[in-house]
Amino acid sequence: MIRHLPNFLTCCNLISGCLGIVFLLEGRPVPAAYFVWASCVFDFFDGFAARWLNVSSPIGRELDSLADVVSFGVLPAMVMYKLIGAHTASEALPYIGFTIAAFSAMRLAIFNIDTTQTDSFKGLNTPANTIFITSLPLLPPSVGEWLYQPWLLVTITLVFSLLLVSRIEIFALKFKNFSWHDKTNKLRFTFLLLTGLLLILFQVSALPLVILLYIAMSLGAKVLFN
Repeated sequence: MIRHLPNFLTCCNLISGCLGIVFLLEGRPVPAAYFVWASCVFDFFDGFAARWLNVSSPIGRELDSLADVVSFGVLPAMVMYKLIGAHTASEALPYIGFTIAAFSAMRLAIFNIDTTQTDSFKGLNTPANTIFITSLPLLPPSVGEWLYQPWLLVTITLVFSLLLVSRIEIFALKFKNFSWHDKTNKLRFTFLLLTGLLLILFQVSALPLVILLYIAMSLGAKVLFN
């Protein structure tokens, strides 16, 4: 039974994504964000468990992508659909939010056939994108007053959709060792330290900043850590 643990965790990821969608449909974005975070945890540990138990299968790989499409594709698309719809009189404009679902699915399909994405990602990974999108409703009203403008939300949707399928190199938080002399580890440790400081200062409101920091540090990695 223990060899099925990775697939069990993947199914937990899927169920968490489904529950998040249920809360969104009920107009409760905060619990939906919590279930996204749970999906991220399950998504991390299913791969960790597979490596630890030295078990892998084509079914497990496909199941992981199918679960991610729901948790990290449909769910953030629903969040953006709701956000845009709540701040525009247009009936058509909110549907642009589902661009996130389409590009997330493409990103996952590309990842499955791209053998170069082992130590880093090409394009923004779907969990990071989802954390950014689903944390927007958690921002304080003072920020929401200028952020929740239809044109800005649509811009965010399109920019982050393109980032998903871009070829920009994004570092992965996968440690092969914990040596500071490893250039990539310096990047990871610095990011984790700055993330901790942001969370202490701004709590959940820091999450969009954390993802922007993640993207910025990935773009500047060769300059900062060479």
